[in-house]
Amino acid sequence: MKFYYYINGQLLPAEQASLKMNDLGLLRGFGLFDYMRTYNGKPFMPQWYMERLFNSACLMDLEIPTNETEILYYVEELFNLAKLPDCAFRFLLTGGYSTDSMTVSQPNFIIMTEPLPVQAQERFDKGVKVISNEHLRELPEVKSTNYIKPILMAKQIKANKAYDVLYHKNNEISELSRSNFFIFKGDTLITPDKNILKGITRRIVIELAKPHFKVEERPVNIAELEEVEEAFTTGTTKKVMPIVQIDDLLIGNGEVGKRTRHLQNLFNQLIDNY
Repeated sequence: MKFYYYINGQLLPAEQASLKMNDLGLLRGFGLFDYMRTYNGKPFMPQWYMERLFNSACLMDLEIPTNETEILYYVEELFNLAKLPDCAFRFLLTGGYSTDSMTVSQPNFIIMTEPLPVQAQERFDKGVKVISNEHLRELPEVKSTNYIKPILMAKQIKANKAYDVLYHKNNEISELSRSNFFIFKGDTLITPDKNILKGITRRIVIELAKPHFKVEERPVNIAELEEVEEAFTTGTTKKVMPIVQIDDLLIGNGEVGKRTRHLQNLFNQLIDNY
C-alpha cells in the first residue's frame, strides 16, 4: 500500500510530505487534529466531523485555509489512492511557520491517510480495564495535539494491565484519554456533559439509546462509580467498548452487561448498513 498526504493544496506521497522546522505545532505544540474513518468504503458521518474540525479551529482562533467541500473532495481522492477497503483520515491544523516562535501567520493544513488500528475482538466481547487519574485537558472541546498526559502514563497503564486512563477533576469524571465515557444505572444511560470532547460516536450512541433507555447528559461524580451497573467507552476506533473494571473496582459483576451489549448491537447494525 502507498499512502498520500494533502498539504496546503498539494497531494504528495507520504514519504515526500514535510513541514519546516519553525512550524508552531513543533515549536509550541500549537495545533489541533481530527480523525475520521470509513465504513464500507464511505467516510462515516463526514459533515459531523467537519463541523467539529471547524469548531476546534474557531476555538483556537485558527483559520483552516480551505473549505469543507474541498476537504471532502480530497478525502475521496486520498481514499482512492490508498486502495484499501477502509482507512482513516487524520486532519492536522498547525499554527504555521513563525519567525518569532510565537506569532501565528498562515496555518498549515494537512490530511493524512492511515491504516485503521486493529482492536482485539476480546475487548468488545469481555470488556476492558481502565485506571483513573486526576487531570483536565486544556480546551476540552478542542481535539488538540497535546497528548502529553496519556503518553507519560503509557507505562503506568501497561503496568496495571489496563486499556486506557479515565480522567477526573475535583471528583467529577470527564472522559478517557481518547474517547467518551458512559455508565448505566438501571435503565438510565448517563454520560458526562462538561469538560469533554463531544465525540461523533458519543453523539450517535446517545441517539441510538433514546428509544430504549432514559438518557442523561450531566456531571458524573467519581463516587457514583460504586453504584454503576455497566460502563463503556465510545470512539471512532473503539465503537462501543465495554469497561468492566476501573482501578480495583469491578463494574457490576465484572462482565459485559446486557444494556451495553444491546447498544453494541445497535451500533454494529448501523455501520453494517452504512
